[in-house]
Amino acid sequence: MKSIILYSSLTGNTKSVAEAMASVMPEGTPCVPVKDAPENLADYDTVFVGFCVDRGTANKEAAKLIETLKNPNVVFFATLGMYADSDHARESIEKASELLPNKEALVDGFVCQGKIDPKVIEMMYKMFPPGSAHGQSPERDALHKAAETHPDEQDFANAKEFTKSVLAKLQA
Repeated sequence: MKSIILYSSLTGNTKSVAEAMASVMPEGTPCVPVKDAPENLADYDTVFVGFCVDRGTANKEAAKLIETLKNPNVVFFATLGMYADSDHARESIEKASELLPNKEALVDGFVCQGKIDPKVIEMMYKMFPPGSAHGQSPERDALHKAAETHPDEQDFANAKEFTKSVLAKLQA
């Protein structure tokens, strides 16, 4: 089975998760930014695609790539400012899967909380009134504070375990 890991990372969160995943892949598995993806991805049985969540789905760069994937196995991993076990996290993977030409190709998805660019937080607080879903509130401030420490060593360990389980599933 020939695999590749591709990632789109704006703040470095998704790149660091991709590198953790690559550390448990078979030796020689490429791990590269989406912008450096090989022209012929059809050579790969399995494509891991990492992205930062933007507006509830894959960010634009990753979304463009996902729309072209015709590989038999696709695995998503994502980073976002919300908690990894939130409805928003789960729904983000589901929405990204809608971009796939063959929805059945999605093997699994992994989500990791990641720090948020302070400029994005500032922009959101200017755009949305206090108390709205994305506006400033004590809860949002606490979420952003918690996200500052992610991805952390436990997140990387979780990403590695996820990757091992996907590889085992595909080899079964």
